[in-house]
Amino acid sequence: MAPNGQNPTSEAAPQGAEDSPISHVIVRIARLHRLLAAQLLRQAGLHPGQELVMMQLWESGPRRQSDLCGALGADSPTMTRTVQRLERAGFVRRTPDPTDGRAALIEPTAASQALRHQVERMWRELEEATVGDLDDDQQAETLRVLGLLESNLASRAHRACPDGPRA
Repeated sequence: MAPNGQNPTSEAAPQGAEDSPISHVIVRIARLHRLLAAQLLRQAGLHPGQELVMMQLWESGPRRQSDLCGALGADSPTMTRTVQRLERAGFVRRTPDPTDGRAALIEPTAASQALRHQVERMWRELEEATVGDLDDDQQAETLRVLGLLESNLASRAHRACPDGPRA
């Protein structure tokens, strides 16, 4: 860490973002986190976000697409594309919803079960890379502060879009 508190490897904020250092670092962290996630997930033939759909399905079983949207904060077109790609890859299938003839249930296939341990391992590796040498107290404080930031943003996003934020 440099004497001014800046990480010497950090990119300088563009002039328009100088007064928004927290937002700027969040964008940089998110970009790097997604880049590493993409590299890890590529090994399993997945793209970032697809593993979250699979985790939901492995955990809760068959779900309606609208329920997946709500659980993951995704909009319907994004979820449709994600499910279609997972279906083409053979990781999910659609079956009629027995309680609603207009809806389909998305369920994990047997072939997807082979991915489960691989995805879990990748998430552990991503977490280890993310937290680095932070001790337990630092990790807890980081989670606390990030939770506050998430709450602030969710509150603002909900006011701007009463139907909830869209990812």
